[in-house]
Amino acid sequence: MAITKQYLKSKPICKVTFTVPAEDAKRVSVLGTFNEWDEKKALELKKLKNGTFKGTMNLEKDNSYEFRYLIDGTFTNDEGADDYKVNEFGGENAVLNL
Repeated sequence: MAITKQYLKSKPICKVTFTVPAEDAKRVSVLGTFNEWDEKKALELKKLKNGTFKGTMNLEKDNSYEFRYLIDGTFTNDEGADDYKVNEFGGENAVLNL
C-alpha cells in the first residue's frame, strides 16, 4: 500500500493518491473523516491490469484525516500512514497529515 501526496501551489489543496495491491479483491474504497465514513461517499479505487487498485482525491492541506480502506467488506489500515489513532470500536484508524 502506498500514499502519494502532491501539494498544489495555486490552491491550499493536496492531491492524495491511494494505491492498494489487492489482486484477488473485487472492490476497494477509502473511507474516512473526509467523507464522514459514509460508504456512499467513499472514494472507489479503480482496479489496474497489474491487480493494484488506485484512486486520487483532493483534500485541504494543513489538516489531519483519519481513514481506512474497505477491501471486499473488510476494513484495513495502510502501513504507510503518517500515524494511527485508536477508534471508538477498539481498533485503529490510519491518519493522514497534510
